[in-house]
Amino acid sequence: MKETTFASLGVSEKVTDALKKSGIVTPTEAQILAIPKARKGGDLIFQSQTGTGKTLAYLLPIFEKLKNAAATQVLIIAPTRELAIQIGKVTAKIAEVTGHEVATIHGGSDFLRESEKLSKIPALVVGTPGRLLDHIQRKRLNLSSVNRVVIDEADEILRRGFLEETEALISKTASDRDIWLFSATIPPSVRAISRRYMKNPVEILLKAEEMNLKNIRQETVTVREDTKCDTLCSLINEQRPYLALVFCRTKERVAELALELAKRGYLADELHGDLTQAQRKRVLEDFKKTKLQILVATDLATRGLDIEGLTHVYNYDLPIDAESYIHRIGRTGRGGAEGVSVTLATAKDYDKLRKIEAAIRNKLIKSHEKESRRRIKHRDNEKKRIADEKAAAREKDVKLRKKISFRGLRSKKAGKGTRRKG
Repeated sequence: MKETTFASLGVSEKVTDALKKSGIVTPTEAQILAIPKARKGGDLIFQSQTGTGKTLAYLLPIFEKLKNAAATQVLIIAPTRELAIQIGKVTAKIAEVTGHEVATIHGGSDFLRESEKLSKIPALVVGTPGRLLDHIQRKRLNLSSVNRVVIDEADEILRRGFLEETEALISKTASDRDIWLFSATIPPSVRAISRRYMKNPVEILLKAEEMNLKNIRQETVTVREDTKCDTLCSLINEQRPYLALVFCRTKERVAELALELAKRGYLADELHGDLTQAQRKRVLEDFKKTKLQILVATDLATRGLDIEGLTHVYNYDLPIDAESYIHRIGRTGRGGAEGVSVTLATAKDYDKLRKIEAAIRNKLIKSHEKESRRRIKHRDNEKKRIADEKAAAREKDVKLRKKISFRGLRSKKAGKGTRRKG
């Protein structure tokens, strides 16, 4: 069977070449399914988890049909600044080769600078709901010519309470627009939007078991609440992650744990909603550049963050449900790479853990705190034994060299003395 390529999906040569320069050669399953349907036009509902390549699944067909006209034709709505920024970066790379004006709009960014971008009437705008409405109210943004609306992470937009803002934005677009919903789950609230604004949408449902979870080694360690931090540190020392995300339930827990890890000498920092945009940007840049090894975060970091080289995810606190669990661990094991996720579970977490296992149709590898510590102690003892053997061998080698050198010196002196007598 012939391999599917971006070219065979109808992507132009110049865009395909740009993808190759970014190391993207083969389309993902999500892209193979979505791109042909999207190229035909019409409303679309696409269900897929994070890490499946959904951003390019909708951006590539959009750019193939984008006109070189002084009108905003496409609106992409994202639930968080981080996701808007990520989409914006991918969009900008493609726009470099297609020659289209694009703009990324989100809270925490400079309003005047965004206004300058919008004054150029970009063909495509990416943004968060609140900031997009701000620009509309100030008459900086006109959506009347928008004929395609993409709602990325639709379930998260609605979970965060942005339903009214999203509907207000949709109402400002052209009456004959297409709406594309991309969502990890399709809850009733997402269905409600589809009933109100979409006409006979095509549905593509990529189930969780078809995702990249197979690339992730999923473990759980039974712990006591008062020994969680010690166990986490033991696991980090044992597994030696290149980059690790540690998820906590609340902002307060994140701040406390990040501080404790830093006190213990780890390169750790925190990420949560109380940080300013500048602080969040700095932390993420430090993490991506490996100036940090461990990022402690709330579920803010589960969506919209694509960190290359992220090897481990630790659930310090259990997520609220299976969907959140999938989003969390989906930060690793991306692009065909192998990842590791470890969930620290207390006795009271067992019921929730069983529900997660049922949802993902997989049993997590289980161990206990004592077993983990025993493995670590054994490993440390082995390392110490090997180090001691190497040190002893070096010391023996040094002594032997000194002995040989001393004998040679004595022999040389003796030889000189004999020559003088002669």
